[in-house]
Amino acid sequence: MKAIISCIFCLYTVCAFSQDSIVVRKDSRLDMLNAKQASLNKFASKFTSNGLYRGYRLQVLNTRSRDQAYKMKAELLQRFPEQKSYVLFQAPYFKIRFGNFTDKEDALRYKNILAAIYPQGIYVVNDEVEYKPPREEETDAQ
Repeated sequence: MKAIISCIFCLYTVCAFSQDSIVVRKDSRLDMLNAKQASLNKFASKFTSNGLYRGYRLQVLNTRSRDQAYKMKAELLQRFPEQKSYVLFQAPYFKIRFGNFTDKEDALRYKNILAAIYPQGIYVVNDEVEYKPPREEETDAQ
C-alpha cells in the first residue's frame, strides 16, 4: 500500500514539473492606471496627515519674553504684509516663524532679505504650511 501511494506521489510530482512555461498577457490599461496612481501618490506625499502642505518657514526669533515676541510679529507684518507670521509657544519659549514657503529656495531668498534687517540668527525650518495648490496641479493629480 505504501509503495502504491509513493508511486502515485512520484508520478504526480513528475507531471507537475513537466510544465515549462507560462504566458501572461497584461492589459495595456494597467500601465495607465499605474501611472495615474503614481502621480496621485506624488501629489499626496506633499501633504501631512492633517491636510497641511509640507514646506518651510523662517524662525526669526526664539525668546522667553512674550512682549518681545508679539512686537517682532507686528514688525514683520508691517514690513512684509504679503507674508504671514506665527507665534508658537513651546514652554518656556516663544518662537516667531515667518512665511509659508513650498520651496527651500524661496525661504532662503527671504532669509537673506531678513538677515539684512535683523542680524540675529534666522533659520529655515521644516514646517506644515498653509498652501492651496493651483487648479491645474489638482486636476493633473486626479
